[in-house]
Amino acid sequence: MKKIPITPPPEAFRSAEFIHEGFVRLTDSPFLKIEMQYPILGMKNAEPLCFVRKQVGERLVAAAKLLPRGYRLKIMDAWRPFALQEELFFTYREKLITDFSLDKVSPEERDRVISGFVSLPVDDRDLPPVHTTGGAVDVTIIDPEDRDLPMGTAFDAFTHMTDTAFFEEKGDKQIRDDRRLLYSVMTSAGFTNLPTEWWHFDFGDRFWAYYKNSPAIYRGVFRREEIYEEA
Repeated sequence: MKKIPITPPPEAFRSAEFIHEGFVRLTDSPFLKIEMQYPILGMKNAEPLCFVRKQVGERLVAAAKLLPRGYRLKIMDAWRPFALQEELFFTYREKLITDFSLDKVSPEERDRVISGFVSLPVDDRDLPPVHTTGGAVDVTIIDPEDRDLPMGTAFDAFTHMTDTAFFEEKGDKQIRDDRRLLYSVMTSAGFTNLPTEWWHFDFGDRFWAYYKNSPAIYRGVFRREEIYEEA
C-alpha cells in the first residue's frame, strides 16, 4: 500500500441531503479490533458497544484489507450518545482552556479552539456533533501481536502533536510513516481526516461534507434506542 503524504484538505462546505441508512454493530474480526476507550476511561455516559452506519462499517473493513497481512484497525470510539458528547465537552473544556491559555481570547475563539479537540454539544440533529451520526470513528493500527503502532501521542491527547501532519516535516520518521499508513488506508476507503486529530476519520457527516464539498448524508442520532429505530 503506497503511503500518501498528509496535507490539509481544501476548505469547502455543502448543505445536507440526508438519507435513511441503518446502523451495524461492529465486533472483533480478522480485520477489526474493538476497544472502546470511554468505558475504559470511566465516563459515566460511555457507550460500551461499537455502532456505525452500514456504509461506514463496510468502508472500515475495506480500509483494513489494505493493511499489511496480520495488521488490523483498532476502533477506539464510534457512535456516541449525546449525553456522552456533553460529558466529554464539559470534562475536557477546563483543561483545554488552561493548556492553551484560552482565558485570554474571545469566547468565539475559545469555542473554535475547543471544537478542534471535542465537538460542541449542539442539540441540533441536522448539524450535530459528528460522533452522534454514526459516521465518525476514532481508529489506530495494531500489529499481528495486537500492539498499537507508535503514532506519537495518546488518543485524546491535548497537544498540537496530535495534528495529523505534525511529523511530516520533523521528528520521528517511523511515527510519520505509521500515520501515513493509517491516513492512506482510511482515505482510500472514502473517509476524510480531522486535521487536528490523527485518529479521527469521517464518512457522511458534516466534517466529511466540509472536506469533500459534498452534502452531509447522516443526521444526528442521540440515544441508543434511536439506533434500533433506524434499522
